Amino acid sequence: MTAIVDIGMNHKTAPVELRELVAFGGHNIDEVMNSIGSIQDIKESMVLSTCNRVEILFTTDKEKEAKESVIEFLSHVSGIKKEELGSTLYIYDNEEAIRHIFRVGASLDSMIVGEPQILGQVKEAYRIAVNHKSSSVILNRLMHRTFSLAKKIRTETDISGSAVSVSFAAVELGKKIFGDLQGKEVLLIGAGEMAELAATYLLNNRIAKILVANRTFSRAVELADHFHGKAISFEEISDQLLVVDVVITSTASPEPVISLNQVKNTMRRRKNRPLFFIDIAVPRDVEPQVNGIENVFVYDIDDLTGIVESNINKRKGEAVKAERMVDQEVIKFSEWFKTLDVVPTIVALKDKCENIRQMELKKTLSSLDDLTPEQRKGVENLTISIAKKILNDPIVLLKKKEDRTSRNLYLDIARKLFNLDSDSEDTNTKSYK
Repeated sequence: MTAIVDIGMNHKTAPVELRELVAFGGHNIDEVMNSIGSIQDIKESMVLSTCNRVEILFTTDKEKEAKESVIEFLSHVSGIKKEELGSTLYIYDNEEAIRHIFRVGASLDSMIVGEPQILGQVKEAYRIAVNHKSSSVILNRLMHRTFSLAKKIRTETDISGSAVSVSFAAVELGKKIFGDLQGKEVLLIGAGEMAELAATYLLNNRIAKILVANRTFSRAVELADHFHGKAISFEEISDQLLVVDVVITSTASPEPVISLNQVKNTMRRRKNRPLFFIDIAVPRDVEPQVNGIENVFVYDIDDLTGIVESNINKRKGEAVKAERMVDQEVIKFSEWFKTLDVVPTIVALKDKCENIRQMELKKTLSSLDDLTPEQRKGVENLTISIAKKILNDPIVLLKKKEDRTSRNLYLDIARKLFNLDSDSEDTNTKSYK
C-alpha cells in the first residue's frame, strides 16, 4: 500500500553547522532531483531546502526500504555518518506527514510563525518537482491543498499580522546592538528576497546609507535603486567593510564570502571600530572564526532565536485557530488518501459486475423477441438497479475501513470472494450461466 513520507531536519532538530552540510543550495537541483528520482522504491518526490529546513517528501509502496535509501542519500550528500545524521532527522509518515507539510506551508513550523517566505519556497519546490515530472496524483493534490489552506489561514486569522521574517529579526538584532540604527551605514551582501525585506525594515529605522553587493551586478543595481542606495561589486566588499557599521549577508553561496583574513585586515585599518555581521545565510556566508576577532561580532541565523520567540508568543492565539484549521484539513485529505487503496478493488468489482450484467442481459433478451423497445429498456434498467444495490453494501464497507490492517484484510477477502484477480473471463462468469 502507498505511503506518504517526509524526512528532514530543521532549526529545531539540528544546529546551523549541520543544516548547512545537508542543504541543497550549493548543489545542482537537477542532479538532486534526478538522484532522488532514481531511488527504486520512490514513486513521487519533492525536495524543500531553505535556510531553516531540508526535507524530502515522497510516496512509496516500500516504506522501510525507501526511508533507508533517502537517509543514505542525505548521508552521502552531507558527508555526515548515518548514525550522527539519524539523531537530527524527523521522519513522518501518512497522516503525520500530511499534517507536517500543511503546517510548513501555513508557516506554523517556521522559526517565526506567520512569516510569508516559506509558502513561496514550498511553491518553488513543487514547481521544480512538476518540471521533473516527479509529482503525480498524490503530491499534486497534497500541494494544492497546502496552498489553499495557507491562503485560508492568512485570510481568516491574524497569524501574519505585522508581517515578520528572519530579515525582520536580523534588523531587530541590529537595533539591540546599537540601541538605534539612525545614521548607520549598512552593507547587504546578497540581493534576494530576504535582502530586500531587510532593506525595507532598515529604511524604516532611518539608516544613513544602504550598499548592495550581489554576484549578479544588475540585480544589485535594481535593489539599490529601489531603496535609494548604492550598488557595489563583490570585489569592492573589502573596501566598504572599512566604513560600514552593519553587514547583513544572505547569499546562496556554498562557500563563505567573508573570510577571517579579510576581516582581520579590515579591523587594523578601522582602528578596531566595532563591526557587526548578521549572517542569515545557510550555508553561512561569514567564516565562524571571524567572531573571535576583537570588536567584531557575528550573529548567525540560530542567534535570532530570542527575537523569534517573542514574535511567536505574540501569535500564539492566532496559531491555535490555524492549528484547528490544519486538523480539519488533515482529516479531509486523509479520508481521500485512504480511499486510494480501495479504489482499484472497487473499480474491478464494478467492472466485473457490469460485464456479467451485460452478458446475462444479452442472453436473456435474445430469447425474448416479443418485447417492445420500452420493455427491453425496462428490463435493462432493472438489471442496472439490481447490480447497484448488490454492490452498495460491500463498497460502503470497504470505504469505511480506516485502520490499514483491517482495510487490507477486507480488500483481500473482497478480491477472493469475487475472484477479481483471475485472468480468465470464463472463470469470472461460469458460475452464473
